[in-house]
Amino acid sequence: MEKFKKTWEIQQNWQLLFPFLGIIGIGYSAFKIAYILLEQYHIAVIITTAILIAVLLLKLTLYIFKKLEKKWILDYKWEMIRVFIVFAVTGSSSVYVGRPVMKLIGITKENLNPLLYWILFIIIGLIFYQILLVTFGWLFGQFKFFWEFEKKMLSRFGLKRFLD
Repeated sequence: MEKFKKTWEIQQNWQLLFPFLGIIGIGYSAFKIAYILLEQYHIAVIITTAILIAVLLLKLTLYIFKKLEKKWILDYKWEMIRVFIVFAVTGSSSVYVGRPVMKLIGITKENLNPLLYWILFIIIGLIFYQILLVTFGWLFGQFKFFWEFEKKMLSRFGLKRFLD
């Protein structure tokens, strides 16, 4: 355990929450993928496949961490897990918020061309993504990181003048 704490620069036990949540998230995602691919098979096959997928996802995540460690300016390595959790929660939440908003303004797949519907859905999702990213970043104690990330993203969209 001490080696794990040293590797992830964990000083206090409460910081172990983020690696734990990360592992839970990878396990859940792996199970969902395995279940979708193999739902007609026995649960033992699904669980075995989920374990293999989880190992692959973990290796991919650790590879991405190494690449982003130099690019992202964070005080401790464990904060990268927190940042990844914020990105995951924000992405999922923007979809859950976008759908009811589309229905509220009367846009459905039935009353609009499907291509136009999906373009509007992505645009509305992106708008809520921007708002939720900073909000969840603040809730997870990473407001400064996500505010800088947000400004960089908006400048890439050509909207930097709105931030000045």
